[in-house]
Amino acid sequence: MCHLFAHQPQRDYESQTRSLRIDGHCTSIRLEMAFWDTLEEMAAKENVSLGKFLTTLYNEVLDHHGEVNNFASLLRCSCLIYRSRSMAPVQDFKSAVTPILDAAE
Repeated sequence: MCHLFAHQPQRDYESQTRSLRIDGHCTSIRLEMAFWDTLEEMAAKENVSLGKFLTTLYNEVLDHHGEVNNFASLLRCSCLIYRSRSMAPVQDFKSAVTPILDAAE
């Protein structure tokens, strides 16, 4: 199991800080490259720049919750949700396995 995680590309978990402007305010966000890659993919899917995508997300969270606590964590969780929803459905395990009869049966 650890082999899968230990052999991932180092680039994916290297952090990068990026500066952006949200509603005229300059800020910076530090995320791992795997998250930046996912956010760029999400923005491209919406046909907007990464900056526009992040600003829109920030404003929608602000409108919904009244404040934005820990935007970097929100971005990581958004990436996880995006990835989990974009995965192909896995075949039902029970229907894929031939039943094994117990010796007592």
